[in-house]
Amino acid sequence: MRLFYIACMGSLWGIWAACSALREEPPMKPDLRTRAYEIAQEAIIVDTHIDVPYRLYKRWEDVSRRTETGDFDYPRAKAGGLKVAFMSIYVPADHEDKGDAKAFAEQMIGYVERLAREHPDRFAIVTSVDEVRRRFGEGRILMAMGMENGAPLEGKLENLKYFYERGIRYITLTHAKSNHICDSSYDPNRPWRGLSPFGRQVVAEMNRLGIMVDVSHISDEAFYQVLEVTRAPVIASHSSCRVFTPGWERNMSDDMIRRLAENGGTIQINFGSAFVNDEYRRRSEAARQAIQAYLQAHKLSFSDPAAQEYIRQYQREHPIPYADISDVVRCVDHVVQLVGIDHVGLGSDFDGVGDSLPTGLKDVSMYPNLVYELLKRGYSEEDIRKILGENLLRVWTRVEQVARDLRTAKAPGRASS
Repeated sequence: MRLFYIACMGSLWGIWAACSALREEPPMKPDLRTRAYEIAQEAIIVDTHIDVPYRLYKRWEDVSRRTETGDFDYPRAKAGGLKVAFMSIYVPADHEDKGDAKAFAEQMIGYVERLAREHPDRFAIVTSVDEVRRRFGEGRILMAMGMENGAPLEGKLENLKYFYERGIRYITLTHAKSNHICDSSYDPNRPWRGLSPFGRQVVAEMNRLGIMVDVSHISDEAFYQVLEVTRAPVIASHSSCRVFTPGWERNMSDDMIRRLAENGGTIQINFGSAFVNDEYRRRSEAARQAIQAYLQAHKLSFSDPAAQEYIRQYQREHPIPYADISDVVRCVDHVVQLVGIDHVGLGSDFDGVGDSLPTGLKDVSMYPNLVYELLKRGYSEEDIRKILGENLLRVWTRVEQVARDLRTAKAPGRASS
């Protein structure tokens, strides 16, 4: 479903983007714009969800140089001030059924390792907060890794340690379909009514190892059950606010955001237009269904020339306005008003939502635009730095500490907690 959506929507609305880029904007305050750029360069910007590995799986290109396609490359990341890019080790849901999810995750990790190996002057892998703080001024893009979909565990707790040793520092428990760990927000089939018995063990073992539990994509029931089990704060690595997309379970409700904050965690705001603007979400979903119905009725696959021609025609006849950067800031504002400044961050989903990014946040060069919008709304520089990365680093630090405490408590000669 994700692949079809991205394939269709990824190119559907390019014409509208070109038009949107031509819209006149009010004159900017040069001093505020300049300061926004300076803050972006000085701060530790942490983006917890960038889908470069899967992009490279589909078509390898040298992201150490400026690329014509995609949302991420080294020059643009440097221009935007990005310091820590959590590379998404995305594993499509069907790999659980195929039985090769672990092997596929290893392939995705290999792409990240290849970037660091072939371009050591531009990319480096990091696995701890201490490394981030020691190395963020080196000029390289620091790459942490989060695994999107727990299917590669393949029912074995020992695989958690294996992936921890490979560098994985968060795991999104499931993706587009319910798996052997928990139910998915996208899947009407919910065999576990939340977490599976194995899933409860997974959360506890992630706490012990120091892997952040990511609740993006999981069902509401699974979310609340995670909070019952976890001893450490959890994150939503790339989700936004359901209040602006009523009824869409993929985003987080206000009650869930409150519970996340009580747990000490963060919601990392997804930039995708569907995540922050309900009109875009509803119209793009209607378009996806219409295109899918046409292809099925005419027995066409997506790659067929006739299918591509129909999709292009549909684009021309049904343009959909993108969300705007203000929609993303509205989500940040909502979280801050709901639970305070300490529980919100950035999880863009760059290279993961196709051509659906909002005006003003089209790629990794544009974080200063977000800083500028926050400055205009009166956010202090200290609070902006929290949003850009310090909140996530606080959570990651706490997860590391909980892991040390749990391992110490169970060490030989120590009383068990």
